[in-house]
Amino acid sequence: MGGAFFASYLIGLRDGLEAALVVSILVTVLARAQRRDGLLPLWSGVAAAVLCAAALGVVLTYVATSLLSGVRLELFEAISSLVAVSMVTWMIFWMRRSARTLKSEMTGKLTTALGLGKAAVAALAFVAVIREGVEMVLLVFAAAQAASETVAPLLGMIAGVASAVLLGWLMYAAVARVNLGRLFTWTGALLVLVAAGIIKYAVHGFQVAGVLPGSTTVAYDLSHTIEPSSWYGTLLAATINVTPTATVLEVVIWLAYAGLVLFLFFRPAPKRVPVTA
Repeated sequence: MGGAFFASYLIGLRDGLEAALVVSILVTVLARAQRRDGLLPLWSGVAAAVLCAAALGVVLTYVATSLLSGVRLELFEAISSLVAVSMVTWMIFWMRRSARTLKSEMTGKLTTALGLGKAAVAALAFVAVIREGVEMVLLVFAAAQAASETVAPLLGMIAGVASAVLLGWLMYAAVARVNLGRLFTWTGALLVLVAAGIIKYAVHGFQVAGVLPGSTTVAYDLSHTIEPSSWYGTLLAATINVTPTATVLEVVIWLAYAGLVLFLFFRPAPKRVPVTA
């Protein structure tokens, strides 16, 4: 339970903190503009996004547990895992690129929305939160399938979101000075490893379903060294999907994804050369 809980906690904290940061920016802009009439539609949009994300989680769980089995279930879980990895990869680089301009960007969008009416404010809040919510649900669902657990990932996600909400409130109240750049950097790096584990699980699902070859080509067998039921075996499997046995293709994909994405993630941003006339 510990590993699955930690992986989902990290996902909930990262995505929840991004959503909390955006919402705190929007609330601050409304307060400074003395437009508190926009708070109700803003929170309505946030609530609608949370409900939609929760509904997606219910649908995914229902489909996986009630409607599918065998090869179809393996394909469904593998495809949903790939979608989750694609979303988190895009979001990690988007946040890295937009962290410095996020406040001015959201302020400009909210100013425009206020001019269009309360419905536009609600729509802006909905879009800002649903993006994080869908990503979080897909990632936690994929992590839960890989860990073969349901309760621990759900509790971890809730705890992560609760921590993110608390941090967001502290940032809004200016009680704590959080180095967001450093926090997003290290949680992003950890999420890359979690995503690498999920894409490895997707490869495993495709191999079991017969879509990819090499299901019997074993890269390593540490079943006599790593006890699957031990605390460290559970932690490794639930967080970065390091299992006692793995195929060659699973290991190659894991290393290729983690190596490439971490290299691009930590690579210094190119310096802009001023254009001279």
